[in-house]
Amino acid sequence: MKILILCTGNSCRSQMAEGFLKSLDENLEVYSAGTEPARRIHPKAVKVMGEAGINIKTNYPKNVDEFLYQNFDFVITVCDDAKEACPFFHGKVRLQLHIGFEDPARATGTEDQILAVFRRVRDQIREEISRFYFFYIK
Repeated sequence: MKILILCTGNSCRSQMAEGFLKSLDENLEVYSAGTEPARRIHPKAVKVMGEAGINIKTNYPKNVDEFLYQNFDFVITVCDDAKEACPFFHGKVRLQLHIGFEDPARATGTEDQILAVFRRVRDQIREEISRFYFFYIK
């Protein structure tokens, strides 16, 4: 089973979703990418995923162009903010799904307030990715 998770920057949401999905089933081939990849994964995404027991600090943002000609069982887009352009994948895909989340990288406030947003989005991603896994894969 091969799965691609897409977002714009591939620095937060898609990386967290990839981490959770890999933690559910080591036999899955899971990748994440972005249409406009950031230079690095957001350090707060690494931090809050570490708090959940998942290490994503060696991951790095990838461009969706690397995957355009590959086949996937599922392509999942995770960007939900109406102000950003969600990517559309044109590769050969059995099923494309959209599971949208707020972009925690846009959070403002104190360090604690920003981390609270990252944790909330992380928990939402964990819940929705688990639902996806048990509905479509398990």
